Amino acid sequence: MIGRMLRVSIFGESHGRGVGVLIEGFPPGIPIDEEYLARELAKRRPGAPLTSPRREEDKPEILAGVFNGRTTGGPILVFIRNKDVDSSFYEEVKMKPRPGHADYPAMVKYWGFNDYRGGGHNSGRLTAGVVAAGAFAKRLLSLFDIRVYAYIVRIGDVEAQVEPVDSDEFRERIYSSPVRCPDPTSEKVLVARLREALSDGDSLGGIVEAVAFNLPVGLGDPPMDGLDSDLAKALISIPGAKGVEFGLGFRLASMKGSEAVDPWVYRDGMIMTESNKMGGLNGGMTNGMPLVVRVAFKPTSTIRKPVKTINLETMEETMLRGKGRHDPCIAIRAVAVVEAYVAIVLADHLLRWLAWQPVKSRISG
Repeated sequence: MIGRMLRVSIFGESHGRGVGVLIEGFPPGIPIDEEYLARELAKRRPGAPLTSPRREEDKPEILAGVFNGRTTGGPILVFIRNKDVDSSFYEEVKMKPRPGHADYPAMVKYWGFNDYRGGGHNSGRLTAGVVAAGAFAKRLLSLFDIRVYAYIVRIGDVEAQVEPVDSDEFRERIYSSPVRCPDPTSEKVLVARLREALSDGDSLGGIVEAVAFNLPVGLGDPPMDGLDSDLAKALISIPGAKGVEFGLGFRLASMKGSEAVDPWVYRDGMIMTESNKMGGLNGGMTNGMPLVVRVAFKPTSTIRKPVKTINLETMEETMLRGKGRHDPCIAIRAVAVVEAYVAIVLADHLLRWLAWQPVKSRISG
């Protein structure tokens, strides 16, 4: 579960009947419809070029919590059925755990009762529920003019040059790109590098950056529930995510204090930092600057090249060649998931922050 006031839980299995999400603590009266949810889910749906060939329509069914097109204030349940399931490859590798996947530790942890098909509940398929919850969160954030964007800034060894801006045009460029990169020049190089890896039977890692605009100062509940802490927990839970950084992140470790410090300045009637090296956060709280967070994703572990594993029946080493339907670069479809998780965590912390505001007016008045 993610969140305190806004609580989100995902459920289901990759090759089961479907996946979904339970959302609790969401305010009543927010307009939501299944067409809007479907548009959001289309951002991570498989089947597009340079993604998994699995064909899922990802049609959301709102089973509870929405009445006459608006949220009721009760628990919200969204279900997304699995339609295009092919488990043949997973029967073949049931006793040959795929390197880089959770097959072996899941088998041990769940005493062999786990659903091993497609990774079961450890599959990236469950992130469809995350995107559905993110759609609700973004509607709530929009009431306060807060907007979240995520996009690719790196695939393999190619770094994209992206300057984020708060506009519908910028979002359209992201999701019209086959690699979710809003810079056309960088996109061409990224696509070429990914096609090269595909033709070689390999995969590539990538980095997704997310930015949020118009955040109030003071979101976050440090020391244990800082905004960065909660974002890191949510984002690192995405299958394939291996690193999270804010602002300059790991680059700060090689700097001197005089290089890393970000002075406060007063401009255009606002207090802000001179640059945004900390990614909009100080001490686990928003500082008024845009939030900037990056998530590193490993290369897809199932590839066409033969890799070494263990036959658990004979305890002998053997070779395994991937035959399932997998993304050549996890990061591409993870863009929508990163955007959704950032929106969910921000919405949760916004509700916490708003809960204090009546008290402030009382003590200051």
